[in-house]
Amino acid sequence: MKEAPLCIGLSARLLHQSPKELGFRGKTLQYLEQSAAHWIMSHGAMAFMIPTLLSDTPHRREMVTAVHYAEQMDGLLLQGGADVDPRTYGEQPLREEWSGDLVRDRYELELLRAFIAQGKPVFGICRGMQLINVAYGGTLCQDIDTQMPGADTHFDTALYDELVHEVRFVEGSSLARTFGTTGPVPVTSIHHQCVNRVGDGLTAPAFSARDDIVEAVVADGENFVMGVQWHPEFHPSRKSQVLDCAPLLEVFIEAALSARGHQALVD
Repeated sequence: MKEAPLCIGLSARLLHQSPKELGFRGKTLQYLEQSAAHWIMSHGAMAFMIPTLLSDTPHRREMVTAVHYAEQMDGLLLQGGADVDPRTYGEQPLREEWSGDLVRDRYELELLRAFIAQGKPVFGICRGMQLINVAYGGTLCQDIDTQMPGADTHFDTALYDELVHEVRFVEGSSLARTFGTTGPVPVTSIHHQCVNRVGDGLTAPAFSARDDIVEAVVADGENFVMGVQWHPEFHPSRKSQVLDCAPLLEVFIEAALSARGHQALVD
């Protein structure tokens, strides 16, 4: 009998104030960015968006929890998107526009912890990597341009996913082994915040080549928990210009398969 495809849960992006022309007055929208779902599906896994599980909803949330989703899914992908709220890591926003999305922080942290508790792999992209760092007790720089003078350009609203810079991998690290090189290699960069202090139990296997900003974190121990600051889901359409990130997805998929096999043995 052919084994069922992997089921990967993707955290939702949130749009708290939708444009009037969409016809959802006063309603919060939850959505997937197409590239993230298609990146997961490109290796035969099924992508499922996991909706928020808020305590202030008029509907009963106790019937379904993050634990239930972690039990049913084989892995979790944390999407990119809005800033992490500095209050999530014990600071105050230096500017109002850097307040981020506290609702999303709490929702994704709950998912993250539920999947880790189940021994299921977690992969974070951009904001997702930053949230993993915060979950492990790390902190963020709220704005690269104003707090890190002389840093490379990591965010440009006009260029968006066409903005590229180089990263290097630490020799002997998991990412150096995955890609078979220490670089430098070009990646897509879309972030104005970055890791400040690396969280406890995490190591940083990749850095921006020109300014040493942390570009990836990996958890120590048996659980597969990894995040990258760049957007590997944007790379397939620009293969000749940026790093081929298929090996990165393969490592995540292999971890999900391993977790499924282990779960079957436990069951």
